[in-house]
Amino acid sequence: MQTNRNMTQESQALVNDLGTLSEDAHALLTATADIAGEKVVEARKRLAVALESGKALAGRVRAKALEGAKVADEAVRENPYASISIAFGVGALIGFLMARRGSSNRD
Repeated sequence: MQTNRNMTQESQALVNDLGTLSEDAHALLTATADIAGEKVVEARKRLAVALESGKALAGRVRAKALEGAKVADEAVRENPYASISIAFGVGALIGFLMARRGSSNRD
């Protein structure tokens, strides 16, 4: 369940960052609308294309993250004891490795 929350928070943070980037790009397009240089026009076109592909990518990333979170949530709900055992094992392994690393640093 914690993994589900973390994935949701991370995907939401990504979507927020992409939204901010999108707003900034739109502001840049608006600010350069009256500049008529050939390079500026070409850069504006590339930025508009990149912005649209970025929006599409953000949508796909969000959908994949939500799908993955749902699958993980279902797996945990269907096999709660196995999930607890795996979490315990991973935690014990990490604790063992950290304790071992700490003792080797003292030598």
